[in-house]
Amino acid sequence: MTKLSSFADSLSVAVVGASGGIGRAMCRQLNDDARVDAIYAFSRQEIDAAGKIQWFPMDIADESSIEYAMDAIGDVRFDLVLVLTGILHSGDQLRPERRLEEVSAGSMARVFAINTIGPALVAKHLLPRLTKGRKTVFAALSARVGSIADNRLGGWVSYRASKAALNQVLRTLSIEHARRWPDSAVVALHPGTVDTALSRPFTGNTPDDKLFTPERSADYLLDVINGLTKDDTGGFFAWDGSRIEF
Repeated sequence: MTKLSSFADSLSVAVVGASGGIGRAMCRQLNDDARVDAIYAFSRQEIDAAGKIQWFPMDIADESSIEYAMDAIGDVRFDLVLVLTGILHSGDQLRPERRLEEVSAGSMARVFAINTIGPALVAKHLLPRLTKGRKTVFAALSARVGSIADNRLGGWVSYRASKAALNQVLRTLSIEHARRWPDSAVVALHPGTVDTALSRPFTGNTPDDKLFTPERSADYLLDVINGLTKDDTGGFFAWDGSRIEF
């Protein structure tokens, strides 16, 4: 059984952020997919390298760590790259801002380092490794709150801005990438509200039917990825395949 029927056979997949809730769920689903041959899992925290999964350490905030990981895997070409990283809060020092007075240069810099700069650095090193001549996808997790057009509540300045910046990074890279990889798509994905460590402190008022398990979110995202074509490159898509305004 495969969730990736629109891709060629014998797929190689990179999962960056493999130790997170969605990352682990995605690795499990890809490991069970008949069309996937190899999964290269990258994260700071080690995961079990079972089945098709090979794990390599990577800190996306440190470009030398990305370079080291690429050297470690050798001359691998990918059909699908998933960047499933992100930060919203960290202990008592970094929290999403509720008002302007809570904006901190240090916290904002940290959020941008993980949510915007990190995926850009991953793209720098992994986009050139996508296979040519067949469908390939580079997808990074964004968030609906990163949509400028959809922002009617305010708050969460750093997180919103970092995801809006990520969307612009991906849109810009998609234009350059298409010149050499015309069969490829570079996209931003919104996974829905997922019961993970990132969102758990803020899901108390989320209805049960709108709060996804990591497995359910990964399943939805794979459906969206499978439905993408080269004409979708540069787009921003929700878990149900609908387009989100930038």
